Amino acid sequence: MNTALRITAFTAALAATFGTAYGVGQGLGPVVEDSAPAAHGTHDGPAPAPEGGDGHAGHQGADTAPAGGLQVSENGYTLDLATPRVRAGERTELRFTIRDDNGRAVTAYRREHDKDLHLIVASRDLVTYRHLHPVLGADGTWRSPVDLPRAGGYRVFADFTPAAEGAGNLTLGADLAASGPYQAQELPAPRATAEVDGYRVELTGTLRPDRASELRLTVHRDGKPVTDLQPYLGAYGHLVALRSGDLAYLHVHPNGEPGDGTTKSGPAVSFTATAPSAGTYRLFLDFRHEGKVRTAAFTVRTGAQSPAHTQEAGDGHGH
Repeated sequence: MNTALRITAFTAALAATFGTAYGVGQGLGPVVEDSAPAAHGTHDGPAPAPEGGDGHAGHQGADTAPAGGLQVSENGYTLDLATPRVRAGERTELRFTIRDDNGRAVTAYRREHDKDLHLIVASRDLVTYRHLHPVLGADGTWRSPVDLPRAGGYRVFADFTPAAEGAGNLTLGADLAASGPYQAQELPAPRATAEVDGYRVELTGTLRPDRASELRLTVHRDGKPVTDLQPYLGAYGHLVALRSGDLAYLHVHPNGEPGDGTTKSGPAVSFTATAPSAGTYRLFLDFRHEGKVRTAAFTVRTGAQSPAHTQEAGDGHGH
C-alpha cells in the first residue's frame, strides 16, 4: 500500500520579540538539535515500496497534500499544553493533554508506528529538532522530559489518532518559548548530504507541490553502505518535513516495511511525498543502527533537485 504523507500543519507562528535575552514562551517536549544529543524513543521506519502498509492511519495519500491545520484544535480535539514555559539548557518535564470537544482528557489512542502518540519539537529556525515519545498517565496527561539547547521560539506537534469510532489521524500544534540569551540562526543551505555520528546520508529526488515524488535517502558509514539498518517505529526510516516560515507539518512514511519480503534493510530508504505548497522545507530523517537512533537533516526547495556533492556538517543528531 502506498504509504504517503499525512500533512497536517499548525496554528499561527509564535510571535515573540527577542532582545538580549529571549522572553519566556510556551513549553514543550524534547527536541533534537544539530549540536546536542537527546534521548529518543525507538522509531522504526520501513524502507521504500509504493505499496506497503505502514503509514499512519488517516495520513493523506501521496497525491493529495492540502496545506491544512496550523491550529491547536481540529475536528473536536485540542492540544492542551500544561507546560507553557521552559528555560534553555535546563531539563524540564513537558506535560500536555489531548482533550475532546467536551473538554475531557483522551485516554485511548490507536497505535501507529509502535506508539500511541508521536511528539515533535522544532525550533522556529528549524535548526533544532526532536522526535519524542512521551508517557501517558491514567488521567490522560502525557509527560516527557525536555532540554532545549537554545533560547528562542519552538513549535510542538502531537501526531496521534484517537481510538474513538470514526476518528482520523490528527497533528495538532502549539507554540513554546525557551528563555535565555538568544541569537538568531540562518536556515542551513540546501545540500545533498548530511553527516551525523560518522554516518553520511545522501538525499536524492525532488520534493514537488504538484504531484507525488520519491525521496531516497542512502546511509553510509566509513565509506561503506549500511545494509543492516534496524526497524524503528515499524520501519527502516522515519521522515518528517517542516515548511520554513509557518512550520507546516508533513509526516512522510516510507515505502515498504521490515519483513514484507521485498524491503531491504538499507542502505537506501525511500519515501513518497507531496508538498502542500511551493517553498523551502527542512527534512529530518531518523534511522537506527547498532541500537542507536540518529537524525540527519536536509534543507530542500520544492521543484529543485538536491545539489550534489555538497555536505551539511553537524546537522544530524544522535539519539
